Amino acid sequence: MAKVNISLDAELVVEVMVLAGVGSPQDAVEAVVRDYIARGHRTEARIQSQDEPRRVADGLPPRPEG
Repeated sequence: MAKVNISLDAELVVEVMVLAGVGSPQDAVEAVVRDYIARGHRTEARIQSQDEPRRVADGLPPRPEG
């Protein structure tokens, strides 16, 4: 996998390290990025699962009314 070097504010990185409970700045930032991506995938999956019943209901013919 390709690597990227990024400059970040030291205070920001230290705060991430403390919150993540990680001793390495690189590992802390990587953990935050991976969590952000995973959260995005979970959100997409949740939205998709909520839309499924609507799509199924939309595909049914209308019920005859009375």
